[in-house]
Amino acid sequence: MNAYIFPGQGAQFSGMGLDLYENSPLAQELFEKANDILGFHITDVMFEGSAEDLKETKVTQPSIFLHSVILAKTLGESFKPDMVAGHSLGEFSALVAAGALTFEDGLKLVSQRAQAMQKACEAQPSTMAAVLGLDDVVVEKICETTEGVVVAANYNCPGQLVISGEVEAINKACEALKEAGARRALVLPVGGAFHSPMMEPAREELAAAIENTTFSKPNCPIYQNVTASAITDENEIKANLISQLTAPVRWTQSVQQMIEDGAKHFTEVGPGKVLQGLVRKINRESETASATFETNA
Repeated sequence: MNAYIFPGQGAQFSGMGLDLYENSPLAQELFEKANDILGFHITDVMFEGSAEDLKETKVTQPSIFLHSVILAKTLGESFKPDMVAGHSLGEFSALVAAGALTFEDGLKLVSQRAQAMQKACEAQPSTMAAVLGLDDVVVEKICETTEGVVVAANYNCPGQLVISGEVEAINKACEALKEAGARRALVLPVGGAFHSPMMEPAREELAAAIENTTFSKPNCPIYQNVTASAITDENEIKANLISQLTAPVRWTQSVQQMIEDGAKHFTEVGPGKVLQGLVRKINRESETASATFETNA
């Protein structure tokens, strides 16, 4: 069975999507439509902007979403997923690719999500840290016993967990994690504490937008970050999407469940190869590849 997976924030690079724009009339049409919806030329930033320009959350998230979704659409008949999943922001790309959301609605939600997250980040200093080489339960325990807000945020693969919270609490937790034997506990250059209680203002803002958006039944099951299980019901999809901003990304568990449900081949749709690397760390026998578009689309 074929699983298609969609990356999240961090996969962006300067020049992303330019090959699609130049070689596919369909891609060109969708990129121009995106410029109109967003009210600024995101294509200029994607194709010509510096790495620094692409780091801004309100640019990063729509850029990755557009690259992934437009690439999926240019695959035409060859895009036949048996299941889909996306890492954090990538869940929105997966929902559009699987037909649960329209391109326009998906882009509007991603843009609103990015702006709401940016606001939440500016309201209170917060950050995230990558923890390598410890069992999840040890990391969870240290988060629980550390003073302040600090939680497990991204279960990326066995031995790689990202924590999220207040700056001081993260620094304290990192010290404790190193003492507990972590190979690394490294504060990340991110704008804020994603997938933690500190995103509550953003969650509330996004919840209203999601409630007012029409969702359809997807063409195949989507394994959502919050539950790590196969979902096809529109109302469940909505509820999980609303919970996603303050809940952890259960990527390890999602991939394990997809494999258990028959996934043999994972194709990453969008910039970078991060998710392929994580899939192989979760299960060495899984086949992985990057999606490549057909120029006649």
